[in-house]
Amino acid sequence: MTGGSGFIAGNLIPKLLERGYEVYALNRYVTGRYVQNKEKQLPFFKEVNADLNDHDLIREIIIDLKPEYIIHLASISAVSYSYDHPFEVLETNFKASVNLAEVNRKYNSDLKQFLFAGTSEEYGIQEEFPIKESSELRPNSPYSVSKVAADKYLNYMRDANGFPITILRNFNTYGRKENTHFVVERAIVQMLQGKTVRLGDPKPIRDFLYVDDHVNAYLTCLGNDNAVGETFNFCTGVGTSIRELVNIIGTLLDYEGEVIWKTVPTRPLDIKILVGDNSKAKNKLSWDFKIDLEDGLRKVIDYWKERVRNE
Repeated sequence: MTGGSGFIAGNLIPKLLERGYEVYALNRYVTGRYVQNKEKQLPFFKEVNADLNDHDLIREIIIDLKPEYIIHLASISAVSYSYDHPFEVLETNFKASVNLAEVNRKYNSDLKQFLFAGTSEEYGIQEEFPIKESSELRPNSPYSVSKVAADKYLNYMRDANGFPITILRNFNTYGRKENTHFVVERAIVQMLQGKTVRLGDPKPIRDFLYVDDHVNAYLTCLGNDNAVGETFNFCTGVGTSIRELVNIIGTLLDYEGEVIWKTVPTRPLDIKILVGDNSKAKNKLSWDFKIDLEDGLRKVIDYWKERVRNE
């Protein structure tokens, strides 16, 4: 697994260990944000520190470990960051992905599946909803361009070499326990602290997926022959505006303070609607989301209530 210290990895690694997998998590930086001390708490988990763009080192690691499955989660995922750091984002999200895939193609005959963390941002601005996997990819930020480029390269490898890819395009996931940069966690924490809530544009409509359903998407795809060579949307198919989202959170918290909008700069070419069609995942993988938005928000609120209380 790459991106072992990230949000999704921190929730996915314990599930993999419960299922008996031996997990090696490759990290570029030892941040310890989500998997700190897991090596001491759980058997069959090891951290490996390396830069994915270091071809020689990655080759040594892959030849040594011969992983049967690669779950490639590592990326720079903040869209806003990508506007000012396009070269870093392209190098991390595209070039590093190509390096990892090609090393496995050339030196790892044991590889059974390469799972790649795509994103709903690859779709960009669409006219028809919900968005299907067959929809034209219209990346509209350096971040989404980098993801589409990696997506296209992996599909080329599948077609040219039979490389066993699975691409997961997960929609807006919430349920973070460390990062309050994203709208759900930001709104909840500001309300719990009794502060004025300061957010961006209230109009965009998004398809919000709770983290447990996102993790279950990887578990459903892993080792599943029906997933190899395929791309899937993982989403609820339900669109909610940012304003509606914040109103729900406010109701659940009995928040009576003020919400000030447009305090964050609007993105260039911002996507107004991003709602996915999950029928392919339902039909081909028997996957479906289990936690609706209100129940998911309650779970996030319960966690942050305790966290804020103890700070």
